[in-house]
Amino acid sequence: MQRDLVIGWDIGGAHVKAARVESGRVCDVMQWVCPLWQGLAHLDAVFDAVAQRWPDHGDAEHAVTMSGEMADIFDDRATGVSALANRLAHRFGPRTSFYAGCAGWQPYEAVTDRWADVASANWHATAALIAARVPAAVLVDIGSTTTDFIAIREGMLVSRGSDDAQRLRSGELVYQGVVRTPLCALAQRIRFGGELHNVMNELFATTADIYRLTRELDPLHDQHPAADGGEKDRLGSCRRVARMIGRDAREASMADWECFAREWRKAQLAHLSANLAQVLGRVGLGHDVVLVAAGSGAFLADELAAQFGRDVMPFASLVDADDTAARWAQVCAPAVAVALLRADERCAANATV
Repeated sequence: MQRDLVIGWDIGGAHVKAARVESGRVCDVMQWVCPLWQGLAHLDAVFDAVAQRWPDHGDAEHAVTMSGEMADIFDDRATGVSALANRLAHRFGPRTSFYAGCAGWQPYEAVTDRWADVASANWHATAALIAARVPAAVLVDIGSTTTDFIAIREGMLVSRGSDDAQRLRSGELVYQGVVRTPLCALAQRIRFGGELHNVMNELFATTADIYRLTRELDPLHDQHPAADGGEKDRLGSCRRVARMIGRDAREASMADWECFAREWRKAQLAHLSANLAQVLGRVGLGHDVVLVAAGSGAFLADELAAQFGRDVMPFASLVDADDTAARWAQVCAPAVAVALLRADERCAANATV
């Protein structure tokens, strides 16, 4: 048995992320599409894929965090946490622990009672790992669907919210990302050809279309179907964004649609910036604080940082990993974080024996 092998899991509603850590080193990281709202069979399929990628996964300790309990196949969050924990514990056995934020690690048997601590604690895991390495920082994790802004001062998390509802109120959780967010969530009016247009409130296009047109979205992170199920190329993206203002792609040039994409990008950045300003202003962090960027939308962090006169540090720079693993660690920060936090705790426990 490889007693130094830990696999970290981040079970989301749209993706599952997993990180393999051996002796404190991040050896492999991967993300799989997992539309939980369509059923738990998609989670089982991911587990099968992991078994093929890491045949020795049965020798590992499994460290789990989640946000997938919000999927609408579950009646409520408590039911979702219990169902996901049950699936993991039965698949991976008694060496499965669940991250519960300030409440620490919980065995499967305790999850039903501690569901509120386990639910959507993935942001806390990432921030806790950063806090152990960077004493003054703000985690800026811009993912496919959501963005987290978590302040760290003197090596401690100083977030105001502890669950999604509180963090939505505090500005620490923004339900916008760079892949799955419907464009109609970004603006009600948008500029095209020098004039403002009302926006069609339909799922005609998503932010993935915008960042394909700006050439910023890594195709490896563009894993979900397009809004119309069509091609995920630049022409397909033009067709979809044109619909947002009642047009067809042929009515303007590619350069015009690229300019239009930058208007949507500007709208998203303005919204993210307003929430980051709220977090920075409330905690009173000094100007020496750095932004630690993670997620598939980390490419937006430099521009956010420039607005506030801050430096940016990639999350992946804080972990021991080769180039390939580091690139995916940047995208799958919570999975990496729970694996490393669990590995660190085990090392500390062994040192006291």
